Amino acid sequence: MKVYGLTGGIASGKNAVAQIFENWGAGTIDADQLARIVVEPGKESYREILDYFGTMVLSPDGTLDRAALRKVVFDDEAKRKRLEAIVHPRIQEVADLMIADFRRLDKKCCIYHAALLVETGAYKDFDGLIVIKAELEQQIKRLMERDGITHLQAEKICASQAPLEEKLEVADFVIDNSGSLKETVRQVRELCHYLDVNCD
Repeated sequence: MKVYGLTGGIASGKNAVAQIFENWGAGTIDADQLARIVVEPGKESYREILDYFGTMVLSPDGTLDRAALRKVVFDDEAKRKRLEAIVHPRIQEVADLMIADFRRLDKKCCIYHAALLVETGAYKDFDGLIVIKAELEQQIKRLMERDGITHLQAEKICASQAPLEEKLEVADFVIDNSGSLKETVRQVRELCHYLDVNCD
């Protein structure tokens, strides 16, 4: 079984494209979903985050306030790296278990989707990299609608990630998600056939 990384800028459509792959038989792993699981109350990552960042990153119900944590690490590289050092190894442990399960289920391929595969260099660990392409203004608009933020805030978030050009330079496959859903589905279907995923 091959394992492919799937990435793109924020609000470029990673989840939607991964869902299409899953509908047609690929195993899929959502790194953001795993990041939520490994920081649940009682987990080791949860305790380490509290030890380092304090209770200011907690919601009233005792769960981690991810938005508050993002604000803390957004402009502080040292804190961001510390958070990554706490969370990323646990995410990888869970992902490895899921990949093993997909192999037992005889999946032809697995799609691991995450936002920062290029920025962290993690894309090198996969059998190939799929990059989703979208226009910057589309990303900003989707981000504003999704998170209820201003245009300026959305711009700042987009600017914090590697430019699309850097992702495209290391891409093995590109899906253009700047058009209609039908066109995106067509591209994913073609790629599924190429990767020998059962999409009939």
